[in-house]
Parts: sequence; C-alpha cells; structure tokens
Amino acid sequence: MQQLFDLDSNPHTRLNILTGEQILVSPHRTKRPWQGKVEELSPDNRPVYDPKCYLCPGNVRADGAVNPDYTHSFVFKNDFAALLEDTPENKLNEEDLLVASAEKGLCKVISFSPKHNLTLPELSLEEITAVVKVWQKEYEELAAHDWIKYIQIFENKGEIMGCSNPHPHGQIWAQSSIPQEIIKESERQKNYYAIHRRSLLSAYLKLELKKQERILFENEHFVVLVPFWAVWPYETMIISKRHVTGINFFTASELEALADALKKLTTKYDNLFETSFPYSAGMHQAPVNNGEYPEWHWHMHFYPPLLRSATVKKFMVGYELLANAQRDITPEYAAQRLRELSVEHYKQKKA
Repeated sequence: MQQLFDLDSNPHTRLNILTGEQILVSPHRTKRPWQGKVEELSPDNRPVYDPKCYLCPGNVRADGAVNPDYTHSFVFKNDFAALLEDTPENKLNEEDLLVASAEKGLCKVISFSPKHNLTLPELSLEEITAVVKVWQKEYEELAAHDWIKYIQIFENKGEIMGCSNPHPHGQIWAQSSIPQEIIKESERQKNYYAIHRRSLLSAYLKLELKKQERILFENEHFVVLVPFWAVWPYETMIISKRHVTGINFFTASELEALADALKKLTTKYDNLFETSFPYSAGMHQAPVNNGEYPEWHWHMHFYPPLLRSATVKKFMVGYELLANAQRDITPEYAAQRLRELSVEHYKQKKA
C-alpha cells in the first residue's frame, strides 16, 4: 500500500509565487538535537537617552550635524550612505565579462522615537502611526525626483541582523535602477495579472483567508500571515486587503490599520522567546517614474533569523548557498505558534 504524502512530515519543495524560486521543507528534521552555534544575548538595559548615540535628540552625528531636540520621528540623510546623489553616469563592459554600471541614489535614516531604550512594539499605536505617516511622506517626496526608479523602505533590528545602532530606527534607500528582488516580483505579478486581470496577491490572499492555516490575524485593511513558501523560521508578510501599488495610495484609516498590524506582529515576535526579536523587514511596492505597474500589490516582508530560542539562529549555508533555500519547521507550525501568542508585550505583563 502506497504511503500518503503529508506536508507536515514528508520532505517536499514549495514554490515562492512572487519570485519563482523553490524552497526545500524538511519537517522530519525538527527532532534532531542542536549542537550548533548559540548566540550571546546583549543585556537590554539601555537608557532613555544615550549621550554617545548619533540618533538621540541634541547629539552630534558623524558629519558634525546636530540632531534637533525632536519629540516624534526624525529624518535625515544617512551620514554613511550606500548610494550617493552626485554619482556620475558611467558604464563598463569588457567582452560581456566585466560589466558594471554607475548607481545613483539617496539614503535616509528615520528615527522612530527620541527614546533610546524602546523598539517598535514598545511604541504606542499613535507613535507607530506617526512613523507610518513619515514613511508615506518620504516616499512621495522621493518619488518626485524623476531619476529615482525604486524606493525601498526597511528596518534592520538587532545586532545579529547587522544593526549598528540599537536606537529604534529604519531606513529608506531610493535609487536610479530597479533592484533584483523587485525585478523578480514584477515579472511574476505581471504574468499573473496578464492572464487573470487581478493581482497575484489578491488571489493568494483570498485562498489563504479561506484555508486559515497560515493566518496570524487580520484587521479591516491588512492580513498578517506566514507565507506558504517562507524561508526563515518565523517569516511573515503583511498584505493590504485593497489592491494598491504603493504606500502613497493608503488612506488615513489604512495607515492607522498598518500601524496596528505592525504593533501586534512585532509584539508577538518579542513574546515568542521573550526577547527583543531581531529581523529585517521591508515593504515591496511598485517602481516609480518607470511606467505603469497595475499588477503590483503592496506587501511587507519580515525575515527574522531566530530558530529555536533567543540564542539559536538560522544560518544560510551549504546546500542553501549552493542549491536553494531549506527549512525544517513548516510554515503552518510557525503560524500556529505565532497565532497563539498574546498581543500584550511580555514586559508589560512582568511590570
């Protein structure tokens, strides 16, 4: 008698419908003992104000500029920008083997709060709403430069995600070309839209809401879920219920609902291992000043590295670097764990 195939126990591959890439899922490996690297946790005893922090109000930054005595969000051009606005146009091509192009851009830093000791989930809903409004305002101002073709809004949180400053902040990089992940997602969404005349994520969201296997929660305007093709152990996505191509089209009520989704999701993350949960997170939206993209559907990715506890991290090595991504715990298991967590921050419960 032939054994029935089971996603919860048999190794299998899953398709990322946004990129066309495969991931290998190996649920039977969750029982293996862990004898790998264990991270050291930094003590979370930061002061409200740090005189050495270049993001705190009133402090001097590396370029000599002095931060204003701000009380909400604060935005400035990155003192160590990866992209520069005055980069001269140039190209290199030697026999189609050595190929390079100049890249022009603007990089900004957004301090979420003047308080050095907080992170996004610890901010009030009103404070997060203010951050979301700053994202929208900066997006619209950057898109007004016709040479900018894509705007990436993102946050790196935690030392193990390469965050160089613990003060709550995010970044915006705007550049003169379209990055590779956006090219991949554009092609997949465009192909689906051409056939079905609806966005790929609208159809995906409808199916996920019907199945309810990977949904964490939803509010009036957004759904938070673990994607079927998740690579990172507790990877999630926020997807707008309304098909819009970018944050510039969100209404006031949608901005408030996005803030609500961000606070609940990041609180659940912190509650999972009762630690300040690290991640890289960022919005994906349509390119700008480069034609129409009716197929594009706004969404936000969260890629957290923690695997089994606050001290055990997932590394991309070996097979994953040489073949394709692989995970052990299933997206369904991750969704169940996150779904069951409280939206009240664990620090408040202990207070």
